[in-house]
Amino acid sequence: MSPHPEPEPPGRAARRRLFAEAARAERPDLALLCLLIGAEADPDLDETGIDEAQIELDRLAGLLPYSPAGGPGAWARNLAELLGARCGFGGSPADYRRLASSLLHQVLRRRRGLPILLSVVWLEVARRAGAPVYGVALPGHFVVGFGDPYGAHVLADPFAGGRLLTDEDAALLVAGATGGELTPRMLAPAGPLEIVQRVLNNIRAWAQARPEHSAVQLWALDLALLLPSRPARLRQERAELLVRRGEFLAGADELEEYAGVVEAVDPAGATALRRQAAAARAMLN
Repeated sequence: MSPHPEPEPPGRAARRRLFAEAARAERPDLALLCLLIGAEADPDLDETGIDEAQIELDRLAGLLPYSPAGGPGAWARNLAELLGARCGFGGSPADYRRLASSLLHQVLRRRRGLPILLSVVWLEVARRAGAPVYGVALPGHFVVGFGDPYGAHVLADPFAGGRLLTDEDAALLVAGATGGELTPRMLAPAGPLEIVQRVLNNIRAWAQARPEHSAVQLWALDLALLLPSRPARLRQERAELLVRRGEFLAGADELEEYAGVVEAVDPAGATALRRQAAAARAMLN
């Protein structure tokens, strides 16, 4: 591996500026942010392709009846009928093995994806149609809610084609993912940036399990670091990844910078980081 950073592909800097601006908007555009994530993985996804994906979400929303009688349950059933039954959006265990399952433009094309990306489709289509919809970040399985999250509402599972969930169903999903119990806090609405961060976490985890895709882990980290609120430790993860990729000097520099950040609260940790940096530089000898 080369000790020097790879040249940045043309257009990437502009896309990342747009991503950072969109993440800091007063009302972040969830679909745009997810599509810009997709553009990192697929350089062929240009401005025209992003517009086409947004238009497809508009088209799907136009197929829904406006303000159906029956409240939150009617909205949930109509979305399940349109997106699940008619359009075939859904997921299976095999979808967890594909990076495409975390990319919104691919999910719109393939109509397959992870629970959170299918939920993004549900959220964006329902929102455009005027539905009272919100995301629910259950541990290990993202779903959507319709209605008042703190009052009358229903939950639906886009991964299962929009199947309506009882409280017992939601509790079983949480127990299966964590072994713990469902708490009211888990049912609180997830904001756009929380959803984007979770999408990027999924991509990082996918790539981390596949060392040959370290470049994917790197761009997912780079985007996560552009979010207004993110775990500080992502900087250490990025530095260590650079070292594993053979970019020893860049990785060592970032380890030392992060050591300066944590030194006041964790002197021992800062010392360990500086040792890592020295070891990375020694690999060049």
